[in-house]
Amino acid sequence: MEWIVWPGPGMRGEGADPGWAAGVVLAVAEAMREGGDAPEILEKSGEIRARGYLTPSEDEVLWACYAVFLARRAALLQVLASMESRAGHRGGSWAREPGAFVVALTAASLLIRGMREWIRLADACRPVRKALDQGDARAGVPRKAFAESYRATTSWWRLRRYEQACRHFREHREAFGPHPGQPKEWAALLDRLDRELDSGACRASLRERWRYRWFSFRRRHHSAWKRSEFGVFRWSGSLIAELRQPGMKPPGASKRVDAGLRGKALAATMPGDVFITRHDDALSNLFLPGFWPHAALFVRGVDGDFLEARKDGVKWRAAEDTLAVDAFVILRPPLGKGEIDAALARAASHAGKPYDFSFDFRRSDRLACTEVVYRAFHGIGGLDFALVETGGRLCLPAEELIRQALEQGFEVVGSAGIGKGGWLTGRVAELALHATRCGL
Repeated sequence: MEWIVWPGPGMRGEGADPGWAAGVVLAVAEAMREGGDAPEILEKSGEIRARGYLTPSEDEVLWACYAVFLARRAALLQVLASMESRAGHRGGSWAREPGAFVVALTAASLLIRGMREWIRLADACRPVRKALDQGDARAGVPRKAFAESYRATTSWWRLRRYEQACRHFREHREAFGPHPGQPKEWAALLDRLDRELDSGACRASLRERWRYRWFSFRRRHHSAWKRSEFGVFRWSGSLIAELRQPGMKPPGASKRVDAGLRGKALAATMPGDVFITRHDDALSNLFLPGFWPHAALFVRGVDGDFLEARKDGVKWRAAEDTLAVDAFVILRPPLGKGEIDAALARAASHAGKPYDFSFDFRRSDRLACTEVVYRAFHGIGGLDFALVETGGRLCLPAEELIRQALEQGFEVVGSAGIGKGGWLTGRVAELALHATRCGL
């Protein structure tokens, strides 16, 4: 075999130039060498596994790391596709196009290694595995994307072709060089490929095919059960949300919070304030602990005054809509403007998600009302909200949200509809809130 000639961009098109592709592969390899795609999650995997769920901060880190991995994976897949179309899939073609072959084999090796790291993390940490397969709209990752990548990486025919390519490279290693006249990328690429092709790489991947089959079996059965369970919760939750308790209010009675009270409240609020609200006659009050059942986040943005999760999903809503209630209390977080802005940006990333009728705060692909607040503020400025088990679910009911918020320095700005129904501020509003929570 002669030494490799690297054609210029004009030969067979820009995208098929092995020199260009080698630069992409080496750049990705260097980025992957700096410690993996999810070092923070790897370090905390034991803690996450013991806790049983990802906190909002960990969830953000996970998806940021996975998005970086997907970007690198997309670049390598583009290189692999262009080089495979040039070098072909058999030994004869590989001998005629050694430059394209080596670039393609290096890209494939990096793809397998990178995906294998995520597979190991998912196998070792169940909350991470569940989160990855649920997908995330913020990162542009659809449901089952991780399962599809897992399946493709452990495909029998792909692994067989990869093993054949590895064998071809080893059998002709001396012919690949490096040789005089080759570009500087060539020596670096060969060095990288020699390190990637460890003796157990192919066998480890074949073993992972069996792990994928077990992963796929568990995912399908768990997903089918969750869909059935969620369907029941959605049907019952939607029905309950529409029903009212008989005898609680006279027929046709208006809400205690009128336009005047709303105006006073909105004049005193700031972006980032948390509204805890109540409908006196809502049937759902019977199924939730305490006096206060619902929460909404005040944002005062161009899309609406509030970000609120209701049965139609997480949406921007007007104040006249969110505050069409019988009572509310306003809590202000102990944060600076920069921290408030960060929390609101985080909350806004969840807009458009469906409502979580199962109230399972361990997943972030659908949200309940208080979860919008939880995912906005947890981890910002030292705030730390702990989920509690309620009705067999890890969640944060409104009453528990109030308790933990007050313990962490949230200020009671005001209230309306409590007691005599007027607008209360400061210490008076705080005492009125405590009265509702003490059952007085």
